[in-house]
Amino acid sequence: MSTSPSPSNLSRTERAARNVRAARAALSRASRRAVMTAAMALGASLLINAQAHAAPTVGQKAPDFVAVDTNGQRHQLSDFAGKYVVLEWTNPGCPFVRKHYGSGNMPATQKAATARGAVWLAINSTERAASDYLPPAELAAWMKAQSGAPTAVLMDEDGIVGQAYGARTTPHLFIIDPKGVLVYAGGIDSIASARPDDIRTATNYVNQALADAFGGRPISAASTKPYGCSIKYRTS
Repeated sequence: MSTSPSPSNLSRTERAARNVRAARAALSRASRRAVMTAAMALGASLLINAQAHAAPTVGQKAPDFVAVDTNGQRHQLSDFAGKYVVLEWTNPGCPFVRKHYGSGNMPATQKAATARGAVWLAINSTERAASDYLPPAELAAWMKAQSGAPTAVLMDEDGIVGQAYGARTTPHLFIIDPKGVLVYAGGIDSIASARPDDIRTATNYVNQALADAFGGRPISAASTKPYGCSIKYRTS
């Protein structure tokens, strides 16, 4: 069995080369930490170990990310490993979002999910230049006024997280299982309208998916069509 040479058996040149490699690795780690710290200080969202590829589909690994919430707290998706995580794209200026919050449907769905032990992250990817963009404090105040109950409300003004997931509308919902795999993607329910009266007869796909998941059953409708307002991503 071959073994690596001990430091005492290495030539001066080999020891120097090893030290250079170690120093470069340490500098790279420090640089990544510095970039992440600076980005978080500016309220930016980040993808972790991201590659340029298409948004994930159900059954694929969910992209890890870091984002700052409306209170300035940092959240990383992988911190919630071992739990179901719901991602909800939202924008208070959208009538479809107002339908589900004003009726109490979205807050009730959030509370049902977190009561089961799931984590619920509401994400706003609306760019700052949009007419209906709300800064963090105003978004937090709106969510409180609606009796919203997400675990956190994340800011994604640069659209990095939203585009990584292929989020298209507000609302657009995703569920990630305890192993970090995407198990649901689509709309909140089965009736694509802005009329609150339709909620009563619609199938709530998120409640259904979580009931299946926590019940140990395959999710009966794992991919559905999202509906709502187009997300106003930053274009430059």
